[in-house]
Amino acid sequence: MASNSTSDNLRAELKSLADTLEEVLQTSTDKPKAELDKLRSKAEGLLKDTRSRLGDTGEKIASQTKEIAGKADDYVHDKPWTGVGIGAAVGVVIGVLLARR
Repeated sequence: MASNSTSDNLRAELKSLADTLEEVLQTSTDKPKAELDKLRSKAEGLLKDTRSRLGDTGEKIASQTKEIAGKADDYVHDKPWTGVGIGAAVGVVIGVLLARR
């Protein structure tokens, strides 16, 4: 649930950044320099925040993936024949799906 909230927040931030950049591009000839500088500063701030959030999210995903891989490794070491059976079943399913093509 937390990753869904993070994903939604990230989407909102990216949309806000895109909207701000679009506004800068569309109004660059219509607005005075002071307003353009203000919009540019806002866009730069949003970009920095978004980059930071993307980095944090990437690190969280990498850490979750490592944790899941570690649990899977432990499970296979504890129950090797179950792991072999699951691998064989997945192989059969993939083989059947590929044979249908």
